Formats: sequence, C-alpha cells, structure tokens
Amino acid sequence: MRVSAKSDYALRALIEIASRSDGAPVSAEEIARLQDIPHGFLQAILADLRRAGIVIGVRGQSGGWRLGRPSGDVSIADIIRAVDGPLVSVYGLRPEAVQYNDSAKILQLVWIAARANLREVFEDVTVEMLAGGALPDHVTRLTTDDDAWLPH
Repeated sequence: MRVSAKSDYALRALIEIASRSDGAPVSAEEIARLQDIPHGFLQAILADLRRAGIVIGVRGQSGGWRLGRPSGDVSIADIIRAVDGPLVSVYGLRPEAVQYNDSAKILQLVWIAARANLREVFEDVTVEMLAGGALPDHVTRLTTDDDAWLPH
C-alpha cells in the first residue's frame, strides 16, 4: 500500500484540529502553516472530509474547521476512505470484484488478506489516539519488530 500525500495531510490536519483542548475551530491557514501543508491542497482535503462528515466548517471571523464527530469515533480507515477511496483496490476495483482466470485466482486471496491486515491497524487507530500520542498495544507491538523498520 502507498499512503498518498492527501491521506497523510488529512491525518495531520485532523491531529491538529483534535489537539485543541478548547474545541475551537482551527483555520485552514493555521493548519497549513503548522503542518507545512500547501493551503490550496488542504482546502480540497477539508472539503472531502466535510462531505464525509468528519469535519464541519464554521463560518465567521473566528471560524475554521472542527471535528464533525468525536475524535474517538474517527479511524484512520475513515479518513483514508474519505480522501482516497478504498483501502485496497486492484486497478480501481475492490479485491472481491476482481476477476481472474483459474491460474491467477489465488491473487484475489492475497488482495483480500492485505486489506484485512490494513483494516486491523487502520480501523483500530482513531484520531483521538493520534492526537493523544498513544496507539493500541497490538499496533505498537508491530513497530517493535526490527524487520518492520527495514526497507525491502
């Protein structure tokens, strides 16, 4: 899986919004500046997140963006799906929709297994956890394997 800049920027923006203890809206300009995200790109990402109900735009002089639902109810998977679509796709199709001949049919199982593993992490980690700097034990354990840090 390749994490797009769009997904990375969306996650960083949401961490910034969720980190505000007062729950006050945060301007796109401030998010862009603090997270070093191109402002125009961020505006498009925030629009995607708004359509998904993850953020709400607040108008007015002290307006900006705030979460549309509790940060503990928004997973990494929700965010990726909102800005990039399905977690795993094979030339634009969901793994269960891909058609192979008999000799390559085994590949569909690989794509389904990959999606299941991504879900195990991405659906269990929430914006609240990211903003608080703590991950579930099973996710943290995956990072303690030295091999996980090596490029292959």
